[in-house]
Amino acid sequence: MPNALHMASEDAALQAAVKRSRKLLNKRAIVAAVASTVPVPGLDWAVDAALLSRLIPEINKEFGLTPQQLDQLNPKKREQVQKAVTVVGSVLIGKLISRDLVIKAAARIGKRLTTKQLAKYVPFAGQLVAAAVGYAAIRYLGEEHMKDCVRVAREAQLEVPLLGYAA
Repeated sequence: MPNALHMASEDAALQAAVKRSRKLLNKRAIVAAVASTVPVPGLDWAVDAALLSRLIPEINKEFGLTPQQLDQLNPKKREQVQKAVTVVGSVLIGKLISRDLVIKAAARIGKRLTTKQLAKYVPFAGQLVAAAVGYAAIRYLGEEHMKDCVRVAREAQLEVPLLGYAA
């Protein structure tokens, strides 16, 4: 299955949005990994939820898909984007990100999160496993969300904003 950057090929603005989003994602995934090593019940889940509730809107912003950005589009283009969101099936694009939406997204990786919870109580090796699973879980959700954003932007023929410089 292609990753978000591969899906954005042939569109420089989409590629730049993916690269900027990946920088954000990598930073958040490292924080999730560190939080996963702390043997306090539920702390890592709370950190993951907080990270995702901030990360998803930031990724949406990179692709021009926040509620505020969509409100600025002309009605015809806004309707195209909403149709594309429906086709893609994302519940995280163009919406204010609530706790319930984060829980729905996290449910997609529930087994990984449960493994992370159990593993961190095994001294040292378990904490490494928990950190790796925590990192991978956030990376997976972020990558899947970026792929949804690329699909929506392509389907709606949306002009992605040039918000910054991709490295």
